[in-house]
Amino acid sequence: MSAEGAADGRRRPRVRTAAGVVEGRTGPGGTAVFLGIPYAAPPVGALRFAAPAPPAAWDGVRDAAAYGPTAPKVPYADPFAALLPDPVIPGDDCLNVNVWTPDPAPGARLPVMVWIHGGAHTRGSSAVPVYDGSAFARDGVVLVSFNFRLGVLGYGLFPDAPANRGLLDQIAALEWVRDNIGAFGGDPGRVTVFGESAGAISTGALLAVPRAAGLFTRAVLQSGAPEVLPRPGVRAMVRRMASLLKVAATAAAFTATALPDLLAAQAAVLRRSGPLVGGPAFGLVTDPDTVPADPLDTLCAQAASAEVPLLLGWTRDEYRLWLAPTGGMRLLDRLGPLAVALARARSGKDRAAVRALRAALPAAGPAELAGQLLTDRLLRDPLRRLAGARRAAPSFLYEFAWPSGVAGLGSCHALELGFVFDTLAVPEAAWLAGPHTPQALADEMHAAWVRFAVTGDPGWAAWNGDGPPKVFGGPELDGAGEPVVTRRALP
Repeated sequence: MSAEGAADGRRRPRVRTAAGVVEGRTGPGGTAVFLGIPYAAPPVGALRFAAPAPPAAWDGVRDAAAYGPTAPKVPYADPFAALLPDPVIPGDDCLNVNVWTPDPAPGARLPVMVWIHGGAHTRGSSAVPVYDGSAFARDGVVLVSFNFRLGVLGYGLFPDAPANRGLLDQIAALEWVRDNIGAFGGDPGRVTVFGESAGAISTGALLAVPRAAGLFTRAVLQSGAPEVLPRPGVRAMVRRMASLLKVAATAAAFTATALPDLLAAQAAVLRRSGPLVGGPAFGLVTDPDTVPADPLDTLCAQAASAEVPLLLGWTRDEYRLWLAPTGGMRLLDRLGPLAVALARARSGKDRAAVRALRAALPAAGPAELAGQLLTDRLLRDPLRRLAGARRAAPSFLYEFAWPSGVAGLGSCHALELGFVFDTLAVPEAAWLAGPHTPQALADEMHAAWVRFAVTGDPGWAAWNGDGPPKVFGGPELDGAGEPVVTRRALP
């Protein structure tokens, strides 16, 4: 690394990567920030639906002062767009990484954390302001984030293209970390992958797939469990898009289609999907070349990543993000016992489980009970299964329980992100959390993630198959989303 004088008289950090020299900027506290570095070639033209290709090398010094282009995506619907920032940065070179480092010098050998963003495999990017990595660099960790292909471009299933291209992009980004992070002061032998929602689903897959073996040593799954979607359902999504576009359901035909038309068709077929009720979606599928078997089954059978410590958890009221902004909570409450019965059937719970839940949440209405049952099915049950099946390495469970200051959201999905990144001061963090957030809770949670990356132990006992998880924040909410005095452990 060299820090050379810039035209404005300030010294800017430079690092030589395998493809060329990048010039970053000095961040808070003397840290260094490098943004928008290509880790693969732009996925355009013949590469739109191909596996990621190596980036082209460059001569001279590449400026790395601004986030690179975001992957093509459809916007959030209005109720969610007001809660979830999702910037769009135009450009083709969307397969790029960002690095925050406390010491951009070869030989520093600092622990590395690699962030995989969420967004239901169709939205999101590394440029979301809440994901700023400055606090991790401040605390001695090299933080890496990156973009990858989304929606039909990353996960559409075609007869003439590789499956799971978004996951292949993620593997390519991790290979870039392995090959380059030492020049930024990181230790390629101490890499923690962490992700939330679809990013956690991806992290779970990376734990299980052979092509990612050896690329990281620890993993954090926030509000997402390893899963694959049925191949016929994902293929049906492509066929529905093809019908709207009046083209063949092939990668060749979709490559010849203008990108805005592709995204418009994708938005149309996604309108009937949702995390709680299911429906059509894009996501990972089993595939002999990438995900040979269901990743949760693979991990629970002790067939992969036996030596990787895990940090796993959820928010107390995940479902409120999906239901409250659209009026879904009111609808389920009007359905009354039918809503609970339908949720019980979908979650596979028996009546005894519903009685136990009612005892733990005596003030809860039908929507609250249905939401908790479906959260069990999607998150708590599979993550507990994964934690209970661990082999040589420990697993640590947590629950985030601080309620948002935004009415009705409670401890909803994605609320913990500003606490993990210690970015509560970022204006966009208030979109989901409200104006009054406890910095002490961010200090505690962020420190636990750093401690896990450094030592493999976040600071509480490993899960032994029983007992409650570590709880961050409080208090419990009643069925109307209001705090109640006492807190009980959910069954």
